[in-house]
Amino acid sequence: MLRLLLLLPLLSAAGTLPTPLRRHRSASLLVGPYLTRYLSQQIDHFGFDENRTFQQRYLVADQYWKKGSGPILFYTGNEGDIEWFCNNTGFMWDVAEELNAMLVFAEHRYYGESLPFGNESFSDSKHLNYLTSEQALADFAVLVEYLKTTIAGAQHSPVIAIGGSYGGMLAAWFRMKYPHVVVGALAASAPIWQFGDLVPCGTFFSIVTNDFRKSGTGCSESIRNSWNAINHLSSTDAGLQWLSNAFHLCSPLKTLQDAAVLKNWLSETWVNLAMVDYPYKADFLQPLPAWPIQEVCKFLKDPSLSDKLLLQNVFQAVNLYYNYTGEVSCLDVSQTATKSLGEMGWYYQACTEMVMPLCTDGVHDMFEPQKWDFDALSEECYRMWGVRPRLSWILSMYGGKNISSHSNIIFSNGGLDPWSAGGVTQNITNSLVAVVIPDGAHHLDLRSRNPLDPKSVQQARAMEICLMKEWIEKARHSH
Repeated sequence: MLRLLLLLPLLSAAGTLPTPLRRHRSASLLVGPYLTRYLSQQIDHFGFDENRTFQQRYLVADQYWKKGSGPILFYTGNEGDIEWFCNNTGFMWDVAEELNAMLVFAEHRYYGESLPFGNESFSDSKHLNYLTSEQALADFAVLVEYLKTTIAGAQHSPVIAIGGSYGGMLAAWFRMKYPHVVVGALAASAPIWQFGDLVPCGTFFSIVTNDFRKSGTGCSESIRNSWNAINHLSSTDAGLQWLSNAFHLCSPLKTLQDAAVLKNWLSETWVNLAMVDYPYKADFLQPLPAWPIQEVCKFLKDPSLSDKLLLQNVFQAVNLYYNYTGEVSCLDVSQTATKSLGEMGWYYQACTEMVMPLCTDGVHDMFEPQKWDFDALSEECYRMWGVRPRLSWILSMYGGKNISSHSNIIFSNGGLDPWSAGGVTQNITNSLVAVVIPDGAHHLDLRSRNPLDPKSVQQARAMEICLMKEWIEKARHSH
């Protein structure tokens, strides 16, 4: 989702500060009607000195809910406007009638309209101090309890947490930390192990590279060779001018630092394409054709071309991503998709507890070598916010790989999705189940059903629904 996922952090031009995943604003999916509601939440759930509250936004759709026995499917909102997630989580709308379920989409604090301090929320680290996953989970728990006590017939409704990307991490953690509140969780494309040294830092970018390698002869090699081509040309003023013209940039490149920003922008573009390599036309990040990496790779067949010819082909490739509609007059390297996520909030989270090590070596991947440098990240975070990240706090808080004592969590991951590098891809116990979708990109299973869906995602959804029905039935019997 991000991500980022997550976020969803990527290496910055300096190789230190993660950047949030940006998503296309318009929604191409049709969803049913829903009500917008607000709940007064404590700004600080874990201390008693700060007594102020804020209004958390949430969305409710109960047209298919069977009062008294129907479950509640609860979307654990991530780093953005909750209406956007509501419109892009078609799976929940598809299964609502079958499960007789109420749908609830809860907005994450500090995103969308749920701002604890209004316009001052991002002013400094003091105001941002309550932006943590723990506080967000507590918001969700309080909201569920509120719904159960105020909606007639909901008192014994089993609740299932559902989320994708960072929202998927929250769904899993919600079940782990509040098992009395939710009976199970569907955690789609949730890289809960992309922390500490639980997984190699380079696997993420190896998966991106493999997506391009499989999609066209010479494709990943062309991208790997493009970095030196940019380095050669950016060494002179004339070369910088040529790059600016060749890539149709809105703002011309003036310095080597500008060229580094260009390279980072290209890297993010390739990563985003890997995340949204869907089998049908979609506009999750940008309006794109079906299997967009295959389309991009049609421009990148010959890695042996001269620098300028190679980079002209690279432009054609990225232009398909940013200008598939033909409506864009110039390309903006400060933006990788139409903004709909809270950038400032995710920057802060990446600078505190959401520390996900990523690295490249230029051998097992198609990117310039970039080591994971926690110290550089820490310095950059201190410069920006006056705070320093805690490298292993998430492991202490949520258990890392030592989670076998938990139950009723589905971890789904797509084989094309780079975030599967930090995901759970093998069963841990009989009730901590991994669902792998070989042909799937970033949380494809949470998207609406589509005639072009590969069989693997159809089977994944069927298994997810089957397990959710088991949880619901078991919860009913316990009452």
